[in-house]
Amino acid sequence: MSPNSIEAPEGAAALATQRATLQEAMTFLGAVASGMEQAVGDSANNISYLAGKNLGKRLSDGVPKTDDLEAALTATRAVLLENNYLWRFEPFKPHDRPSLVQRVEGGDEIMLVFRDCMIRQSLFRFGHAQKGSLCNMMFGFFAGALQNVMGRESTLEIVHTGENACYKRLIIKSGRAT
Repeated sequence: MSPNSIEAPEGAAALATQRATLQEAMTFLGAVASGMEQAVGDSANNISYLAGKNLGKRLSDGVPKTDDLEAALTATRAVLLENNYLWRFEPFKPHDRPSLVQRVEGGDEIMLVFRDCMIRQSLFRFGHAQKGSLCNMMFGFFAGALQNVMGRESTLEIVHTGENACYKRLIIKSGRAT
C-alpha cells in the first residue's frame, strides 16, 4: 500500500459490497416492475401491494403487539433493519401540529420522512417514475407489519417525492383489522 492511499476498514468494504449487490438486485426489480406495469397496467399496483403486505406480515410475525403508534413504528423499523431493508424513515411533526400523532377522521395520522429508500434509489438508477408499483409494495409492507403489530388496517400515502427523501402520510385506521 502506498503512503498516499487510504484503505477502507474491512467492515466498510463489506458493507459497500452488500449495498452494491442490493442495488444490482433492485435495478433488476425496477426493470421487472416497469415491464409488469406496461403488461398489466394498474393491476401491477394491486399485485405489488399484496406482495408487500404478505411480506410485512411474514417478517413481523412474532413482534410484540402494541396500541402505541410510535412503538409500532419502532418495531417496524427494527423488522426492516433485521432483514437488511434500506427503508430508513422517521416521524416528522409539522410546525403547525400540536403533537406528532394527530387524530383525523377514520384514525390516527402521523407524517413520515423516508430519507434512505432502496426503492427510490433503484427507480432513479433505472430511470423509472416514483409512485408506481414498487412504492405500492412498500405501502403493502407497512400495512402488513402494522396489522400484525397493532391489529389495525393502515394506509400510507405519498405527499411529496424527491431525489433525497419522500414525505408520506400514515393513517392507522380506527377499529380492529378483520
